[in-house]
Amino acid sequence: MNAQMDNTYDAAVVGGGAAGLSAALIMGRSRLRTLVVDAGEPRNAPAAHMHGVLSRDGMSPAAYLAAGRRELAAYGVELRDGRVTGAAPDGDGFLLSLADGTRARARRLVVTTGLVDELPELDGVAERWGRDVLHCPYCHGWEVRDQPFGVIAHPTMPAHQALMVSRWSKDVTLFLHTAGELSARDAALLDAAGVEVVAGEVAGLAVEDDRLTGVRLADGRFVPRAVVFVGARRLAARDGVLRELGAELRETPFGEFVAVDETGRTSVPGVWAAGNVTGPQEQVVNAVSRGYRAGVAISNELLLEDLEARAAGRPVG
Repeated sequence: MNAQMDNTYDAAVVGGGAAGLSAALIMGRSRLRTLVVDAGEPRNAPAAHMHGVLSRDGMSPAAYLAAGRRELAAYGVELRDGRVTGAAPDGDGFLLSLADGTRARARRLVVTTGLVDELPELDGVAERWGRDVLHCPYCHGWEVRDQPFGVIAHPTMPAHQALMVSRWSKDVTLFLHTAGELSARDAALLDAAGVEVVAGEVAGLAVEDDRLTGVRLADGRFVPRAVVFVGARRLAARDGVLRELGAELRETPFGEFVAVDETGRTSVPGVWAAGNVTGPQEQVVNAVSRGYRAGVAISNELLLEDLEARAAGRPVG
C-alpha cells in the first residue's frame, strides 16, 4: 500500500527538457505532487551553446537543464532518470510504465519528449552537426556571421534556408543537391539576396584539422565554405506515449505532430504536450513558455476538480 502511495502523483512530466522542467516548476510551485521522468535526450545536446534566451545567452544546454533541475528541488518535484515505455488510462488518471520495471500513477500528464532530426545521409553532416553544420540562423547565425555559408537545399523548400541566412552573410551559396529546378519566384528572390546557386548533387563535406573547409560535389567540384546550413530530411517526433494514448495528430509542412490548443492540451482529456514534440519551431525560449502554460492549466483544472469533489462530498484526488 505504501509503495502504491509513493508512486501516485498529481502530475507526471514525460521528458526533462526546457518545456518539461518549466511545466514541472509551475506545478511544483502550485503545490502539486509532481514527477519528471527524463530519458536525457534533448534535441539541442550537440550544440555547445544556446542563444536567444534572455539572460542566458551563450549558456550551454546541459548547464541550463542542470540549473533547472536544481530549481525544481526547492519545490519538492521528484526527478527520475529513465524512460517511459508505456502509458494507459487508469481510472481518473494514467498509469506509466518505466523501463526499469517501476510504475507511477498520475492524475495529469505533460508529454515533452521532443523530436529527432533525421539528417541527410551525406558524409560529414552528422559528425559536424551543431558545430559548423547548422540549421537555425536565429540560434547560431550571429556566431558565424560574415563567413562563407553553404546551404544544402531541402527537397520541398529549396530556397527558404538560403534566403533566411543571407541576413547573416553576404557570401551564401545554395547547393541544389536533389531539389530540382527552382521556381521563377525563388530564383528571383535568391538573385535579389545575392545568393549563388550551384546545381548538381552533393557528395559530402570536406573537413581538415577538425574544421569544415567546403562542399564536395558528385562530379568532382569543390566549393570552399566555412559553414553549412542544412535542414533535416525528416523531423520525427518522439510521440510514442501520445500515440499510445490515442492523441489526435495533425499534418504540417514539417511532418506529423500532435494537435494541441493554446495551453498544450491534447485531444485526450488529462494529457498536455509541449516543446518540440508539438512542432519543430519550439526553441528553448518558446518551449519554456509552452511548458509554463501547460503547468498553469493543469494546476487550475485540478484545483477546480478537487473543489467540486469536496462540494459534492466525494473523495478528493
